[in-house]
Amino acid sequence: MAIFSVYVVNKAGGLIYQYDNYVPRAEAEKTFSYPLDLVLKIHDEKVVVSFGQRDGIRVGHALLSINGVDVNGKFTADGKEIIEYLKDSTNYPVSIRFGRARLSSNEKLMLASMFHSCELFDQNLKGALEIAEKAANFGPGS
Repeated sequence: MAIFSVYVVNKAGGLIYQYDNYVPRAEAEKTFSYPLDLVLKIHDEKVVVSFGQRDGIRVGHALLSINGVDVNGKFTADGKEIIEYLKDSTNYPVSIRFGRARLSSNEKLMLASMFHSCELFDQNLKGALEIAEKAANFGPGS
């Protein structure tokens, strides 16, 4: 069993420490001709595949680079919108690398908050079960 991430959350639910043991997952790079046969959309400030799995490219994979140059969210390295860039037939053929995007800082905070909520629910459930067990021992017919 491998450990991919470590989150330390305080009792108030704040994220104190987070460590990612980031191992790049399978990435797929392919050269495309016009028109692009994948449907791309912007999700959480990233360009992701929404339809059209093929050759190791899956729905949910984020666009990581175009022609060997890393992208910055939904923009190319020179500041153009990726969706608009890919609509222009003069930019083809184009080599695009897809893969799983890393979590943003905000997504890490939301994940830590979810862990905290689950822990609180677990503590409340344990307390309720202990009360129910005691009530069953002293109920009618004892």
